[in-house]
Amino acid sequence: MPNQPFFLTRPTRLTTPLVFSSPHSGSDYPVSFRMRTRLDALTLRSSEDAFVARLFSSAPEAGAPLLAARMPRAWLDLNRAADELDPALVEGAPRTPHNPRISSGLGVIPRVVAGGRAIYEGRIGLAEAEARIVTCWNPYHGALKGLMAEAHARFGQAILIDCHSMPHEAIEAHSRTEASPPEVVLGDRFGASADREIVDRIEADFRAAGLRVARNAPFSGAYITQTYGRPSRRHHVVQVEIDRALYMDEATIEPRPDFEAFRAMIAGIVARITDIGRDAVPLAAE
Repeated sequence: MPNQPFFLTRPTRLTTPLVFSSPHSGSDYPVSFRMRTRLDALTLRSSEDAFVARLFSSAPEAGAPLLAARMPRAWLDLNRAADELDPALVEGAPRTPHNPRISSGLGVIPRVVAGGRAIYEGRIGLAEAEARIVTCWNPYHGALKGLMAEAHARFGQAILIDCHSMPHEAIEAHSRTEASPPEVVLGDRFGASADREIVDRIEADFRAAGLRVARNAPFSGAYITQTYGRPSRRHHVVQVEIDRALYMDEATIEPRPDFEAFRAMIAGIVARITDIGRDAVPLAAE
């Protein structure tokens, strides 16, 4: 594993209360992990938000930091609580009250990838699971908390854009047969993680780019949205899910030929949404 379990790109000058985070786009698969998994490389990557960090790579140019995972989601899920350990996978993990994520194999150390396909032949030890949390989960969330605190201290609020992707098949299956499926789903936990005005503005900017947008169905937000979204404290979180078919070949996990054009579209959206709160007077000198 790399010494630092994430990439953090800061703007030359912080000019907005927005923070961008991509917790599932990591693709640095440890050799020891690849050797012990029962899955081939493409199947192992099926849960990965491939290229999402690249889609939002313009955030620092727009005055906002971008935090992106290096470790893959199949190895450690940063959008889960550190104590969401799966006893069916982690030997010695304590039993907890029913948790649907853990039961389905999608705890902080996933037991399965997309489609319910088992990652391991057997179980892993508790010490190994805890080591992943200490070396990767803790630093990532420490960095994310620091960025949120910095934005709040400077601008009186922090707005986290939690960047993800969704399989085209999943969103198509969830949509009504008579309607075109959304291309972007914004999650604010039905209003619990962000002020409505902020979500309205973000939705309007995605729609202005010609994208079909839905809210909270089928994705309303998970651990990051639930934990960091505190509108009463002016800590807002909006989860953004983008249809993978718009920019990549899901079968080969390769960018589409028009990937750069789509990335330019996202850059335009990022430039517009980073204007939110930009007119606020910074509360601290640079």
